[in-house]
Amino acid sequence: MPEAANAKPPIGVFDSGVGGLSILKALRAELPHENFIYVADSGFAPYGERDQGFVLARARAITRHLLKSPDLAIQALVVACNTATAAAIQLLRQDHPELPIIGVEPALKPAMTLSHTGRIGVMATRGTLNSQKFKTLLAGLAGGPAQFICQPCDGLADAIERHDTEQTTALCTQYAQALGRFGAQPGDIDTLVLGCTHYPFARETLQALVGPAVQLLDNGAPVARQTRRMLASFAPKSAPGQCLLFSTGDPELLHNAAQRWLGLDVMVQGLRI
Repeated sequence: MPEAANAKPPIGVFDSGVGGLSILKALRAELPHENFIYVADSGFAPYGERDQGFVLARARAITRHLLKSPDLAIQALVVACNTATAAAIQLLRQDHPELPIIGVEPALKPAMTLSHTGRIGVMATRGTLNSQKFKTLLAGLAGGPAQFICQPCDGLADAIERHDTEQTTALCTQYAQALGRFGAQPGDIDTLVLGCTHYPFARETLQALVGPAVQLLDNGAPVARQTRRMLASFAPKSAPGQCLLFSTGDPELLHNAAQRWLGLDVMVQGLRI
């Protein structure tokens, strides 16, 4: 980490691309004195349209790199990707039992407590929706008061990744319409779960499409709180934490996204794993 940073080991955060910046933003708000290392695996994105074996291999490679590099050595790891969490987190915890590892999952349970109509939309990647972890989560809520309408959103994470606003708007429109009627009346979907960490960066577009009465839920703040709970100790409050950014793809994509969405103007380093 830079000399100005505190000496405590950083928290590692990784995603298939820039989407995990939504988690990093929440982490920095919750833990402003901690150091962070963010890895965008953009050279191998999108995870949501890859098979689970491929995603697991990438998750293991990134985790090993963050643990074995003496200048990076992390104290905890946040898997800031729903698809990677579903495919890999159980095995990552088996591989590294000494490392606190925090994952993300679609906010189905919080949505149940907020919904008044009992109809909840879920937008996620196909990889997340097809995963055993998501199916188990959904099955555990079966028979409850809520009905979940799940919509795979092929191409949306990639459009957000490339900051293609026209394609992002078109896909958001297509998938919102496919989910059905939104609103506050009986039979309406009144809560929408954003089941991919890229999707919060399309929040304004989605909110305009579904209307102001519909609540949009992501998992940034809950993940940040869980990370705080799992840390053995906290960095001293004398200095703000620092961030290092790495990308296996185009560094400019990550630099521009971090500057645009987090106000973070940090040089992105290329990474080969």
